[in-house]
Amino acid sequence: MVNAIIDGRPVSVPEKTSILDAARSVGIIIPTLCYLKDLNPVGACRVCVVEIEGQEKLSAACNTELCEGMVIHTASPKALTARKVNVQLILSQHNVACTSCVRSGNCQLQTVANEMNLIDDPFIKSPLPNKWDRSLPLQRDASKCVQCLRCINVCEKVQSLGVWQLNGTGLRTKIEVRDGKNFKDINCALCGQCITHCPVGALTARDDTNKVLSAIADPDKIVVVQVAPAVRAAFGDAVGIAPELATEGRMVSAIRRLGVNYVFDTNFSADLTIMEEGSELVERIKEGKSGPMFTSCCPGWVRFLKHEYPQYVGNLSTAKSPQQMFGAVVKSYYAQLLGVNSEKLFCVSVMPCSAKKYECDVAALNAGEAKDVDVVITTRELGRMLRSVDVSILPEEDFDQPLGISTGAGVIFGATGGVMEAALRSAYFLITGKNPDADAFSEVRGLKGWKEAVFTIGEIKLKVAIASGLANARALVEAIDRGEAQYDFVEVMACPGGCAGGGGQPISEGCELAGERGERLYTLDKRNALRFSHENPAVQALYRDFMGAPLSEKAHHLLHTNQNDWAL
Repeated sequence: MVNAIIDGRPVSVPEKTSILDAARSVGIIIPTLCYLKDLNPVGACRVCVVEIEGQEKLSAACNTELCEGMVIHTASPKALTARKVNVQLILSQHNVACTSCVRSGNCQLQTVANEMNLIDDPFIKSPLPNKWDRSLPLQRDASKCVQCLRCINVCEKVQSLGVWQLNGTGLRTKIEVRDGKNFKDINCALCGQCITHCPVGALTARDDTNKVLSAIADPDKIVVVQVAPAVRAAFGDAVGIAPELATEGRMVSAIRRLGVNYVFDTNFSADLTIMEEGSELVERIKEGKSGPMFTSCCPGWVRFLKHEYPQYVGNLSTAKSPQQMFGAVVKSYYAQLLGVNSEKLFCVSVMPCSAKKYECDVAALNAGEAKDVDVVITTRELGRMLRSVDVSILPEEDFDQPLGISTGAGVIFGATGGVMEAALRSAYFLITGKNPDADAFSEVRGLKGWKEAVFTIGEIKLKVAIASGLANARALVEAIDRGEAQYDFVEVMACPGGCAGGGGQPISEGCELAGERGERLYTLDKRNALRFSHENPAVQALYRDFMGAPLSEKAHHLLHTNQNDWAL
């Protein structure tokens, strides 16, 4: 243990503890901007500087280890003055149009400046010019970048892609796309992890809320909304209410207040995905095909595989994602039920993911010439659309029918391992003719970045793997490529923790909430009277009345894709 004094308080902490963490252990809060625990302890912003007795220079608390006998002052005149000047210098290079920024009220720079009572800035404003293609799903505003390096570190360390890099020195320092490339030509997965880890509004997802509002205002459009599984786990954060008030029913009620015509559940098409993907897996096993089948519902993962390991694209399940299956069903089956032309229907997806904005624009995913999913908004965008609604007092309402019926297997799609577990539940039935215990495959749960399990289904021994976060996915694929790992079925989610930690989810500074949100989804699964996708009566009716059977010709046309045809 190391013993020291911080602001007159004795502190005893394990060796190699930073001054920042040591101070926090005794309730002393030192402001930070660039710091992210275990990811970005670079001390780039100098907002957390403190004074150490006997040392002339101030030290960054985030990356300076506490040493035996240190006497530290976190709020000395010298430290406070330096801290204030550092923040003012950052503000001088920052576009402070806060009222029109999507991060206003949830911006770490804004918070730090307010806490320091910075009511003026003596330095000349010189933010970088903003040059970016406004059509891209991922948006970057250089004029708001504070050069904290978080985007660089999360992209390199967590996602193993290295899209961003730091160029120049001094006042010429700036973060740019690697090697000066055009963003469209880089290997970005569009996962959005750089967005959720940016402390300001320099990185955002493209705002598509006006497209939704325009469709709602159009009397010739029937606006149909689908809500992804993981959205309900973070909906409370998006609208600023406690999790116990942010029920599925209030979420549905709130979305209806926007004026849409129908609110459906993507969990329905998650169940549909399991019927197609599970049947594909069983067929693959029976045919004795070599190599693993990869899940295909995460567009960030598909982009990653196409960019980094194109030789394995053929191992992806051909099943579309639940989002795209839902759009295809709405524009065909549901249009038929309503007795309207499919062009009259406008399909909106509410997703926890920024890559879904890309996915809905992939021409190869559409069953016809028109888009199956017209627009995607993130959980954060939904929250912004509902700012004038007091969601906490709304009555609870049910999803519309029939595309609002779902099972517990559908809802766990939002957690890492959930697609695998849901698929195994139904694969067991397809192989043996009977249901397993609903929690028989719970071994695949948990936040470990790369998990393995072996299950026996009938006479078949199935070896599976689950990865979340693209650095873990890279390690897994390379192990397969070297012949060091062999699997029958592999689930990959681009974002750590799965969709619950997606790049479109609400941002909580310094908090990784995928685990907590995932647990909410497993709770919903446990409470559901139906826990097997093949028991969903709405899915059964879809096959009986329209689709025929899983993997039928019509199912292949509407619900499957060839990822080799996807444009990047």
